[in-house]
Amino acid sequence: MWEVERGTHVTVNLSKGQAISLQKSDGGTLTAVRMGLGWQAAPRRGLFGKRTKEIDLDASAVLIADKQPVDVVFFRHLTSDDGSVTHTGDNLVGGAGQGGDDEAILVDLQRVPVHVDQIVFTVNSFTGQTFTEVENAFCRLVDETNGQELARYTLAGGGPYTAQIMAKVQREGSGWSMKALGEPANGRTFQDLMPAILPHI
Repeated sequence: MWEVERGTHVTVNLSKGQAISLQKSDGGTLTAVRMGLGWQAAPRRGLFGKRTKEIDLDASAVLIADKQPVDVVFFRHLTSDDGSVTHTGDNLVGGAGQGGDDEAILVDLQRVPVHVDQIVFTVNSFTGQTFTEVENAFCRLVDETNGQELARYTLAGGGPYTAQIMAKVQREGSGWSMKALGEPANGRTFQDLMPAILPHI
């Protein structure tokens, strides 16, 4: 479930498949957003007490033009070819932020090329663990100009899948809107997820 904050003290719960317009509380249009991803590995009980297995989750952003992927930003390609989308770098174990973002993707909405009409955000377990082995995992959308959190989606307690098609931002008139997808998928890389992404674009 997405929790969406608009203005002060007002929270809208955004369910899977629901869209919101990316408007600032003063009515202006968002210009830059950050999709943050954070997580910790769930402790595992071994012969010698609790052991924590390291988990490597990866955030990716797929740029879509006319229902076709035209570029992707992920840990091996940190900046889109046009420079509008930037990945802050790979985090191999999670938990670094202890509640903060372990990986983030920055989107300068004003620089996104005109032909790109959607950007799909995904998260996948590169090491192949399922979301049942992840604790305190979340993704969130932040207004990068002021740090205000716009929406948060909790991945923790997930089922036996290794990836999630999280959300997408898409052009809406002169601005952008965001849609929560929350679609479980399986795959270790964004390439594995393309068949699951295509029905959403």
